[in-house]
Amino acid sequence: MSAVEELLRLLDLETLEHNLFRGGQPKASLQRVFGGQVIAQSLVAASRTVDTKDRHPHSLHAYFLIGGDPNIPIVYEVDRIRDGKSFTTRTVKAIQHGQAIFSMSVSFHVEEQAFDHQIAMPDVPRPEALATDSEIRENVLPNIPESVRRFFLRERPIEFRPVEIGRYTGERVAGGRFHIWIRCRERLPDDPAIHQCVLAYASDMALLDASLIPHGRSVFDKRIMAASLDHALWFHRSFRADEWLLYAQDSPNNYGARGFSRGLLFAADGRLVASVAQEGMTRERREPGA
Repeated sequence: MSAVEELLRLLDLETLEHNLFRGGQPKASLQRVFGGQVIAQSLVAASRTVDTKDRHPHSLHAYFLIGGDPNIPIVYEVDRIRDGKSFTTRTVKAIQHGQAIFSMSVSFHVEEQAFDHQIAMPDVPRPEALATDSEIRENVLPNIPESVRRFFLRERPIEFRPVEIGRYTGERVAGGRFHIWIRCRERLPDDPAIHQCVLAYASDMALLDASLIPHGRSVFDKRIMAASLDHALWFHRSFRADEWLLYAQDSPNNYGARGFSRGLLFAADGRLVASVAQEGMTRERREPGA
């Protein structure tokens, strides 16, 4: 089973009862559940209770409560808050060991025609001009820290092509902005809901790290303790998650061990398709007894 096939398996939740679903875990050995997985599975659970032929998710707001156990399934309980003429609201609670590990609100909206504007996509090199995974493994990996090397060597359903790849070798990034092209490694079904859930999964990758860019640090640094606290995602325009998307990230603030990061996702033709915001805990590891 490829990494993409496994991701699609994770998104195919089992229906247990009315408003109750169960999500599986990846076969890879992990210390805790990846946040993007819980976001995506929660979005699937919420969508299962809405007629997505009529309306689609346009925003989600989530809180990570405690680290998830990667060794047991996750149960998702959906509360049908409101069914309106234009908007539908759902809340999802992810449960393990009898307690909530994650909560999320999702809003769905019928498609409407109205005002239309967007910010311009940053002028950065196209993915075809950047190092591929194989080139990164051959030319870059030998010179980067072991923790970062493991990240790039691991088989992932999402392909990455960082623009400022020197950031991972300790280079300072001008302006504290980071750009990375992402796409699903294999062709996905045409169902737009699948593409939204895959993007929700990918949106949690790398964003937490953006809050450390102005300090020349990374979550891959063994001296850094980091964890996502919350996550918000807005879908703006249609897209395919198996085609290149530019994830432009920056961090307006980091204070009190909480780093705030934001991201804009652009299709290759320049359309702004989604926006993301996240706050995460980022602090130096305390010495034993400190």
